[in-house]
Amino acid sequence: MILADTSVLIDFLRGNNLPGAAKLRQLEVEAIPYGLPAICCQEVLQGARDEREWDLLVQYLGGQRKVFPRDPWSAHVEAARIAFDCRRRGLTIRSSADCFIAHLVLEQDGVLLHNDEDFERIREVRPLRTLRS
Repeated sequence: MILADTSVLIDFLRGNNLPGAAKLRQLEVEAIPYGLPAICCQEVLQGARDEREWDLLVQYLGGQRKVFPRDPWSAHVEAARIAFDCRRRGLTIRSSADCFIAHLVLEQDGVLLHNDEDFERIREVRPLRTLRS
């Protein structure tokens, strides 16, 4: 399954004509199943500019397929391990949420559609499959 990262989701919602947003549009048009890590929905909602946009985002995101960890504790431990392993190899991951998202994608045996350099660094320590926009 393809999972869309916040970086692509924001471009998609803003109507930006960037490769990741175009790919997400294509998935919707062709009814190809994809999922949104729930934490990406949180990140998008945190950026709402006003009540109207908040309501629209909650409605849109509520209708999407969301992906949750099978075991929340284990997911947080594994995400922390990704960050730990990256740091030990001299790789800086700016966001702990990105480590969590990477773990979810690995757990789902999915492919991550993204536009975020952190995931390319994570690929140096984990077999994360990506579609980079």
